[in-house]
Amino acid sequence: MTDVTIPTTEVIGGDEQELVTYELAYHVLPTVAEGEVAGVTAELKALITQAGGAITDEEEAKRFELAYEIKKYLEGKYRRFNSAYFGWVRFTLPAGKLPVVTEEVEAHKVILRSLVIRLTKAEAENPFSFHEALVDTKLRTITDEDVLTDEVVEEETPLTVDDEVVDPVVK
Repeated sequence: MTDVTIPTTEVIGGDEQELVTYELAYHVLPTVAEGEVAGVTAELKALITQAGGAITDEEEAKRFELAYEIKKYLEGKYRRFNSAYFGWVRFTLPAGKLPVVTEEVEAHKVILRSLVIRLTKAEAENPFSFHEALVDTKLRTITDEDVLTDEVVEEETPLTVDDEVVDPVVK
């Protein structure tokens, strides 16, 4: 028996030239100046278009606190990061060209971490905006105007056992 390696696109049943919708989610190092982050996003989009892809949607990278610390080997030592700029780009690309794009993204020095996923048709039609979702989950202060004044408060009824009133406070 011989070992044969089958490319993923053949296993899935796809054609290497078939256009597939992907999403590239990425973290940019927090050491990059805020004004330069848009340039990093432009470079990532250029990598995709140079490989024959077309950008369909994107969310601008914004800084936020990471859920956990990420270590990256930079300039001869491991550095720890607790925040990063996060953004994503959706694009269509021939399936056979994806390895070229992922290698280029991973080689980019200011990318802390990245992930490319293949989107379903439903996911491609309904983009999720990460930064908008963060804003919606922030705490808000409830004011007196927010409290309803027409609430009906029921009076407590005493606890009874076989028609005998029981004191709920145990001494």
